Amino acid sequence: MNPTKSAKATVIKRVGMASIHREISIEAPATAVWAAFRDISAVHKRLAPGFVTDCRMDGKDRVVTFANGVVVREVIVNVDDSERRLAYSARSPNLAHHNAFFQVIPNGEDRCRVVWIADLLPDDAAPTIGGMMEEGSRVMKRTLESVRP
Repeated sequence: MNPTKSAKATVIKRVGMASIHREISIEAPATAVWAAFRDISAVHKRLAPGFVTDCRMDGKDRVVTFANGVVVREVIVNVDDSERRLAYSARSPNLAHHNAFFQVIPNGEDRCRVVWIADLLPDDAAPTIGGMMEEGSRVMKRTLESVRP
């Protein structure tokens, strides 16, 4: 493995595929943070307002519009309440492969960590996706810490 930095997101290059890892410390209870992630159709309202400008459901998929104009179909693979884990796969003409997950991990009563990992092809898409994940992480942290249950 050859770890490199891309827009502060850790990008680990493996044989033929990039893996981007983000970890966010959130000053809010895991139950409240998970409730926001679990509300899969409201990412533009509850998680990343401004960074995500629209989100609509199309069957089991969600169609997400980002502030930079990019529109992506995300296939919701799994929502696991017991593990507080949301797995999805983004579909885009610019990506041959993408799978990712968010996991909310309690860290005491009033704080938690959010782990966000994405694996993607082509490898050279990592700087762009990593930059978007970094910005999305900043917006999610600010949003989740501003809402108290």
